[in-house]
Amino acid sequence: MRDFLTILKQYGLYREENHNKSNSEYKLNGNLIEFISVDQPQKIRGRKRDILFINEANELDYEDWQQLVFRTQEKIIIDYNPSDEYHWIYDKVIPRDDADFYRTTYLDNPFLEQSIVEEIERLKETDEQYWQIYGLGQRGISKATIFKYYETDKIPDDAEFVSFGADAGYTNDPSTLVSVYKKDYNLYIQEHLYRTMMTTKDLSDHFKQVGVGRNTIFFDSAEPRLIDELRRMGHNIQPSLKGRDSVNAGIDLLKRFKIHITKDSDHAIQEFRNYKWQEDRSGKLTNKPVDKNNHIIDAVRYATYSLLSRPNFGKYAVH
Repeated sequence: MRDFLTILKQYGLYREENHNKSNSEYKLNGNLIEFISVDQPQKIRGRKRDILFINEANELDYEDWQQLVFRTQEKIIIDYNPSDEYHWIYDKVIPRDDADFYRTTYLDNPFLEQSIVEEIERLKETDEQYWQIYGLGQRGISKATIFKYYETDKIPDDAEFVSFGADAGYTNDPSTLVSVYKKDYNLYIQEHLYRTMMTTKDLSDHFKQVGVGRNTIFFDSAEPRLIDELRRMGHNIQPSLKGRDSVNAGIDLLKRFKIHITKDSDHAIQEFRNYKWQEDRSGKLTNKPVDKNNHIIDAVRYATYSLLSRPNFGKYAVH
């Protein structure tokens, strides 16, 4: 809103009586302009509007976007930096037959100060990835993305079975089941379950349907009741190996391999695309992953870290 007010004042259009500071609103030429933040869910799901402009739309979750769409009657305009290799904007918005797409760069902004132009153009020599994103406006690969992966048609016949991994959820978070295979320094992942509202009996029935048999399923060790109940139903359930910093240790172990995901494992692909490191307020990456897009990934960690976490196991693959 600060930039908006600055522009009004530059052109002599600002009127104190038109500015509702407590609600971040401004009345201009008979229109009510409202500024909202996406960290205020009650406003996202609040009143309707005729025209919506979203700044830095790539920072929104898809659910936030959908709720805003439901409450906008005429037109939506978004801008975003293509700093993510994968995003719902590419899949859900740009392909729409009622959407127009324009790629703009710093060269299309006549109001940029020369010092900023020079700083952007310096990226040609100092940071190829940032130049691609902020100089050319092309889709980049986020530095925050944790895993690189490959899609495969099927698990190789000569790949060695490692184990099954499962994570528990219910109302909001899904229960998941994966099988993991290994061949040399390659891991292969097959998704078998990604569903909410699964009772213990539902899980047991699904395990039987998948054909788990007496193969080991490494389960979230924070769910001792579920583990005990599933054991009583005849499944070979083992608590996942956990310890100090086991999440990062599990991530580190997975990164020693080239990860291959079967093409029909939709949720697994989606999670591996979007699992990222947290950033601090200055935009610097931390060593802590964002706690979302990890239900399948947690199951993969349980299946692998519980068996393959021996000291000096394997070597880092070059890819």
